[in-house]
Amino acid sequence: MKVLTLFQDLASIRLYDNSTLRISIGATIIIKCDMDFVLYPLDVQTCAVDFGSYKYTLTDMKFHWRDDPLIFPSDFGDGFRLPRYVVSFVTDNRLNVIYYGDGNHSTARLVITLSRELRSHLLESYLPSTLFVIMSWGSFVVMPEVVPGRMVLLVTTLLSLVTMFDTISIRGALTYKIWNNVQKNNSPSALELKCIEVWLISCTLFVFLALVEYFIVLFGMRYDKHWRHKKRDLDSSLGAPSKPPLFGSNKVHATSGSDMAGDEDSTAKSQLPTSQQHMVTTNSGPVAVASTGKLRFQLITRHVILYCGSPRGTLDQVSLALFPLCFVIFSVMYWLSYLNESRRKALASVV
Repeated sequence: MKVLTLFQDLASIRLYDNSTLRISIGATIIIKCDMDFVLYPLDVQTCAVDFGSYKYTLTDMKFHWRDDPLIFPSDFGDGFRLPRYVVSFVTDNRLNVIYYGDGNHSTARLVITLSRELRSHLLESYLPSTLFVIMSWGSFVVMPEVVPGRMVLLVTTLLSLVTMFDTISIRGALTYKIWNNVQKNNSPSALELKCIEVWLISCTLFVFLALVEYFIVLFGMRYDKHWRHKKRDLDSSLGAPSKPPLFGSNKVHATSGSDMAGDEDSTAKSQLPTSQQHMVTTNSGPVAVASTGKLRFQLITRHVILYCGSPRGTLDQVSLALFPLCFVIFSVMYWLSYLNESRRKALASVV
């Protein structure tokens, strides 16, 4: 507390006929309060200021606010506004008692509530980050073969969100300096992730997942081309008929029935696909079960990869519907949870 001085201290004392003593002092008071920035920028900070006497106890002196709404109202409302903040003053007319020194002391409490203008944060942080996420969905309608255009769109969007995250941290440092009148180089400290950090990290994660989806599509396309070439070579090798030799021996070899059956079995097995041959040869005991499970897993993995690399862009079509749906669900849950928590803390601070 610092008393204002012009030529002398701005203070006066008056004694009225009804034994009323009035003391007026012009002073500047610097108040420091504990603040929780977990809900930043949806946080509401409350600071209680008690005015009382250190010397006189409750039995000697009682402090209370003057009951005159015209001169000193109990609620000043939101008339005191700053560019980014709303400050409200509310007087507590209850009997407030604090124990210190040699007994209980009466105090008159003034509750100062600080809240932020959410409009500026919506326009500067939430709206641009949402637009960046929506821009990343545009990559799903770009042909997967256009690698430079699609990669530039996703990487640029991802870097823009990272830059925005750094900008928010710097702005938080300026906010902390204004509210607490101290020099800090980092954002307001909190025990958990702040509200706006959760939003920006989630938006960055959505864009990163879109980039991962494109990597999966590229890998599937590469695997699909390799599989098609291999299948074409296999079909050409199996489809070519074997011509009998023009000149050769006409000798006839006598073979037994068992040898002929064995030759027929080997010929039938050779005409089967590789996976079926493996299943036929190992169709007994625990080895068959393990091999069958492994082959089934490989078959499912192959189908998934071929599905991702489909030339018709099947995975992109699914992602174009799935990503917006997940983002809408996340946005609804985000705003409902944090707005309810902010309102609950604001009501608890008033009570």
